[in-house]
Amino acid sequence: MAHLLIFGLGYTAKRIAAGVREYGWSVDATGSAGNVDFADADAVAAALDKATHILSSVPPSRDSGLDPVLENYGEVLNGRALFYLSSTGVYGDQQGAWVDESSPTGIGRRNARSDADAAWMAMAARVFRLPGIYGPGRSALDRVGTGKARRIDLPGQVFSRCHVDDITSGVVAALTSNAPAGAYNLSDDLPASGNAVTAHACALLGLEPPPLETLEQANLSEMARGFYSENRRVANGKAKRVLGWKPQYPNYVEGLAALLSAQGQHHSRDR
Repeated sequence: MAHLLIFGLGYTAKRIAAGVREYGWSVDATGSAGNVDFADADAVAAALDKATHILSSVPPSRDSGLDPVLENYGEVLNGRALFYLSSTGVYGDQQGAWVDESSPTGIGRRNARSDADAAWMAMAARVFRLPGIYGPGRSALDRVGTGKARRIDLPGQVFSRCHVDDITSGVVAALTSNAPAGAYNLSDDLPASGNAVTAHACALLGLEPPPLETLEQANLSEMARGFYSENRRVANGKAKRVLGWKPQYPNYVEGLAALLSAQGQHHSRDR
């Protein structure tokens, strides 16, 4: 029976775990919601002995810049069926141009992520480069509803995003089909500005959009400013061709509509 070991059972990885369980797989995982202590080498070794597939969703350390999974367990991972959740941030700023898996990496602000991406690629992993992830509890609807939404005046700035359920279906497709090693972009079909998404969320909720601000007026964190400094469109054709993947929510309009509908159903059940 197939058995998946997940390093880092976070927002997306929890859904991937649920997805493979529907195929009859068993799952072990590290992280606060998991059943294996990452720092316990014996427990990890026991989980690795059972694992037919290994997925890491652990980002590089903010302090050291190193990948904790590769630093601690990289030697025993070689030669295994490896899967890694990376970021489209490895492509850097492309001034709005399209990128695909053949585009250069390691040229942006995310050097540690690019190094980790390259290291997993060198180990023949399936590396999923993910854009902005949204889904239940983590979308423009939530930011608007809590008053945390911003609109930054940056004409021409666009980025790609993907509903967490579509990321899950893409990764599960790769896990269950013996997909070839290499990089896969999982993104929707419609790159768009953050302002357009925020404005649409406001319209759905019947609220006025927040005012446009300059970067200086917004007083953003260094991480957020870095995000707005990059501008690119992410192509997803390889995942569609090789994995047979098709996003259920090909654009933010459909994705937000589904989230709003699910919220309405949840509230009606609560009553």
